[in-house]
Amino acid sequence: MVAGNAMHWFGMVVAGPGIAGVLASGGVLAGLWNVMDDRTEWVAGLARVSGSAAVGPRDTPTGWRAGTADAHLPKNGVAARFGSAEQAGFPPGRRRTAGSPVAALATRAGMPVMPEHGREATPGRIRAVLANRPETARGGFTLLMPTGVLRVRRL
Repeated sequence: MVAGNAMHWFGMVVAGPGIAGVLASGGVLAGLWNVMDDRTEWVAGLARVSGSAAVGPRDTPTGWRAGTADAHLPKNGVAARFGSAEQAGFPPGRRRTAGSPVAALATRAGMPVMPEHGREATPGRIRAVLANRPETARGGFTLLMPTGVLRVRRL
C-alpha cells in the first residue's frame, strides 16, 4: 500500500488497524514525501523566507527523517501493527521557473491559514530570494526535491 504525500495526515490509532486489516502479514505500507533539499543555500533561503507554513518540519531531508521515524506507530499505547521503519531518499530534481516555486509553496497546507499579512508578503519574499541568486534569476533552474520514502512491514 502506498500513500503519496498523505501519510502524515493519518491518525494511526484509527488508520493503523484498517491498513493492517487489508495488508497480509509481511505486506508493506510505504509513505512518500517530496522534500526540499535545503543543503543548497538558495533552497535554504526559500525555507527561511517562506516560514513553517509553507516549508514545515517534514519538508527538508533532516526534518523529514526525524518527523516520520515513528509516523506509523499509534500514539495511545495500542500494540504496534507494523515493524520498524525503514527510511530512504531519492535525489531527483524538478525543472522550475521563478514563478513555479511561488505557486507551489502557496498551496502548502499551512499557507491558507496564515494571517492575511503573511499570505500576502510571503510570495514576494520568495520571489526576492529567487531574483537575487545567479542560479535562479534567469530562465529555468533545477529545484532539488528529493523523495523521502518511509517503509514499514505489517507484523
